[in-house]
Amino acid sequence: MIDVSIIIPTLNEEKALPITLASLQPMREQGVEVIVVDGGSTDNTVKCTEGLADAVIGSPAGRAFQLNKGASLATGQILLFLHADTLLPDGAIDFMLQKTRQQKASWGRFDVQLDGSILAFRIIGKMMNWRSCLTSIVTGDHAMFVSKELFEEVNGYPPIELMEDIAISKKLKRKARSICIHQAVVTSSRRWQQNGVLRTILLMWWLRGAYFFNKAPSLLAKQYRHNRFN
Repeated sequence: MIDVSIIIPTLNEEKALPITLASLQPMREQGVEVIVVDGGSTDNTVKCTEGLADAVIGSPAGRAFQLNKGASLATGQILLFLHADTLLPDGAIDFMLQKTRQQKASWGRFDVQLDGSILAFRIIGKMMNWRSCLTSIVTGDHAMFVSKELFEEVNGYPPIELMEDIAISKKLKRKARSICIHQAVVTSSRRWQQNGVLRTILLMWWLRGAYFFNKAPSLLAKQYRHNRFN
């Protein structure tokens, strides 16, 4: 029986994905399942997975749709959702299994560290970790994990275009408080570097505030894409 399935949603990740998949090979040798769910990449993302994943499947674009599809095919008892530009810490699987075995209905996340060297990224990471552990709201950057039983009990990610991680966190925290593993995943700071630190922070705050006041995720997704690429 497979203990852990790692599910990676991708869309045009030919640069980051090979590094992430290479880092997961020692875990695969220990029996961890790796599933890549591609949302229609037009670059070499799918080709990059050859020999480095247990399954590579297609899906409509959108992290909620991709993650749900990957979860439906996963055979592990614990599902770990990992971004294509994020690296797990050494011993991640052991840390996670040790924590999840202590409670049946379990879910949680790792601390996050942005890979840039500037001080602002260290501060952002610490604030993200503090907020997440305090509120049990987990974003995708934190590499969320959840027992498959609990994931199915809450019907997985809501099929929305943005804020799917916030939405599922709200459902999961009604069942159990999130586990905070303080070993950190290292995730790319590219969006902060491309769009500017202050601009990215303000955009994230605005999106979360708008979502809190029930603005449609489809409209938020359009706003996010507009700000990301302009």
